Amino acid sequence: MTLSPTQRLARAINAQPGELAAALAGFALFFCLFCGYFMLRPIRESMGIQAGVENLQWLFTATFVVMLLAVPLFAWLNSRVPRIHFIDWVYGFFCINLLGFAAAFSLMTESLWLARTFYVWISVYNLFVVSVAWSLMADVFDSPQAKRLFAFIAAGASVGGLAGPALSTLLVGSIGASGLALLAALLLAAAMALKHYLMAWREQAGAGRPGASQAESPRRPVAGNPFSGMMRVFTSSYLLGICAFVILLATVTTFLYFEQARLVAELFPDRDEQVRVFGLIDFVVQAGALLAQLFITSRVAQRMGVRTLLAAVPLLMCVGFLALALAPTFAVLAGLMIVRRIGEYAFVRPGREMLFAPLDAESKYKAKNFIDTVVYRGGDALSGWAKSLIDMLGYGVALIAVIGAICAAVWGVLGWYLGGRADRGAVDLPVADGEAALRR
Repeated sequence: MTLSPTQRLARAINAQPGELAAALAGFALFFCLFCGYFMLRPIRESMGIQAGVENLQWLFTATFVVMLLAVPLFAWLNSRVPRIHFIDWVYGFFCINLLGFAAAFSLMTESLWLARTFYVWISVYNLFVVSVAWSLMADVFDSPQAKRLFAFIAAGASVGGLAGPALSTLLVGSIGASGLALLAALLLAAAMALKHYLMAWREQAGAGRPGASQAESPRRPVAGNPFSGMMRVFTSSYLLGICAFVILLATVTTFLYFEQARLVAELFPDRDEQVRVFGLIDFVVQAGALLAQLFITSRVAQRMGVRTLLAAVPLLMCVGFLALALAPTFAVLAGLMIVRRIGEYAFVRPGREMLFAPLDAESKYKAKNFIDTVVYRGGDALSGWAKSLIDMLGYGVALIAVIGAICAAVWGVLGWYLGGRADRGAVDLPVADGEAALRR
C-alpha cells in the first residue's frame, strides 16, 4: 500500500494517527522559543564578558535571587489563572520585557548596568519560558506519547537553535541588539498562538485517551498555594532525586561555562569575535543535537528506556573531564562543551521531561517550575562560588576537571536510578487533601 506524504512523515517521527498535527505544533512552538533565545544568547555571552569574567559568580547569584523572588509570584498566578490561559500571561509579560530591552539597547548601547541586567534577565527568561513550555507538553501528551514524540518536539528547539545564531550573525550589524530583541518578541507571540492550538487538541484528544476521565481540567487553576510546588518537592523522594540530578547537571555545566568564558576572553578580546565564536559553537551544538533528536533519541527511549537517556551523557562527560585534566586546552574544552550541550538537548532534556509526564498538574507546573528555576539556578550559584574557591587553590584546570569527573559520575548513576523508576512507573507522589494524583 502506498503511503501519503503525511503518513510517511508521521511514521518518520513515530507519531500515531491523529498525533501528527500536535507534534508539528509542539515542534514549531519550540522553534519559536529557541530561535528567539539563541538570537540573543551571543549578545548575553558577550555582555557577561563585558561585565567581567571575574564577576560571573555574582551574576549567577543575582539570577538565583531573582528566581527566588519570581517563583512564588509565578506559582501564585498559576493558582489563580486557568491552565489554558496561564502561559498567555507568562509569555505576554516576557514579550513586554523584550520590547523594553529593545528600546534600552537603542538608547544605552555601552551601559555596563544594562549589560548586567540583561544577562540576569535573559537567564531568568530562558528558564521560565522553556520550563512552562515543557510543562505544557507534559500536560498535552501522556507517557507513551512522550517517549515517542518528545525527541521530535525537542528537535524544534535545535532547529531554532540553528536559525537563531545564524540570524544573530547576519542581522546584528544591520538591526543591532535592539532589532534582535524585537524579533524575539514576535517569535514569542507566535509561540503563544501555537499553545492555544495544543491546548485545544488536548481537550479534543483527551476524550479517547486512557485515563482521560481522571485528567484535571485545564479550564481551572492548578490547585495549591504559591509554595505548594516547593512543599511537594520536599515531600517526594522522586522529585528530590530530580532536584539532585538538576544540581549535578548545573554543576558540570557551570564548571565548563566558566572555563569557556575565561579562555574566550583571553583568546578573543574583540567583542564581535566573541559573538562569532559563541555563535559558531551554538550552531555546531544545534546541528548535532538535531541529528540525534530526529534519528536516535526516541528509538533509544522506546527500546532502552528513559534511564539510558539520563545516564549516557553524564558518563561521557566523566570521560571528557578526565581528558581535560590531561590536556587542558581550548580545543579539548570546546569539544567537551559541545558534547555536553548536544547530549543535554538530545538526550538529557527530553529524558528529564519524560520523568514528569505521568504526574499531576501541580507537579507538572508548580513543582517542576520550582526545580527548573530555583533549584537549577541555585545549583548554578553554588557551583559558581565553588569554582571560584577552587580556582583560589591555584591548581588550575586539572583540579576542576577531576572534581567535574566525580560530579558527572554521580550524575550518571542518579540518572540511571531515576530513569529506571520512570520506566517502571514507580513515581508515586504525596497529594494534597482531596486531590487525586494524575496517572495518565
